[in-house]
Amino acid sequence: MKVGILAGGIGSRLSEETNLKPKPMVEIGGRPILSHIMHGCAARGLTEFVIALGYKGEVIKEYFLNYRLYSSALTIRLKTGNITLHHEPHDDWTVHLLDTGLTTQTGGRVKQVADFVGHEPFLLTYGDGVCDVDVRRLIEFHRSHGKLATVTAVRPPARFGNLAIEGQIVSVFAEKPQTGEGWINGGFFVLEPGVREFIDDGPDVIWEREPMERLAAEGQLVAYRHEGFWQCMDTLRDVRLLESLWAEGQAPWKVW
Repeated sequence: MKVGILAGGIGSRLSEETNLKPKPMVEIGGRPILSHIMHGCAARGLTEFVIALGYKGEVIKEYFLNYRLYSSALTIRLKTGNITLHHEPHDDWTVHLLDTGLTTQTGGRVKQVADFVGHEPFLLTYGDGVCDVDVRRLIEFHRSHGKLATVTAVRPPARFGNLAIEGQIVSVFAEKPQTGEGWINGGFFVLEPGVREFIDDGPDVIWEREPMERLAAEGQLVAYRHEGFWQCMDTLRDVRLLESLWAEGQAPWKVW
């Protein structure tokens, strides 16, 4: 199954880091958080990625164009310019980089990923958060219920939008601040091709609003409850938290 990653947002709340690079390229432990997400998926057998680019997408393109160089030790013969790579990466991945528009909202990016993937289901996640969810079990769960969409529901470390769940079916999806305990959208969706019918054309459609609200209203959105670790990276405080977990060898999302 292919993995779609939304990596086109501006990340204005993290402007200390994102003036020169897109948020998925903010580093944790010396590597972009995008790389952490991809390694987590690859460790569970998903090695083909469709990355939806927008803001400073050229930085992500350059990273993958030079991935072998960045990930290897080098010997350079200055006279000839010949380069020998040592300790090359073993990441046998396929990476598709889609220019989905500088100001396109998440709905437009999801639809472009779905169009690229074609007539097959795909995993979808955001390029700015980490989680220790086992995507293999998530996919098995999705296949078991026969609905169009599965969303990973997580416990909020802060105030986010919430999910109302009856049994396994999401009855209400509301992307707005909440108070008290509850479940929130943790990303890591599994989507059938039919979700495209729920996303209107155009760059201004926000995936977390009308498309997901309609899926929930029609009983086509199912929640996969994940009680484990989940953390988004919206602020500098979040970056410092993730960095400290990595530095202390306590990163729950590291499975590779």
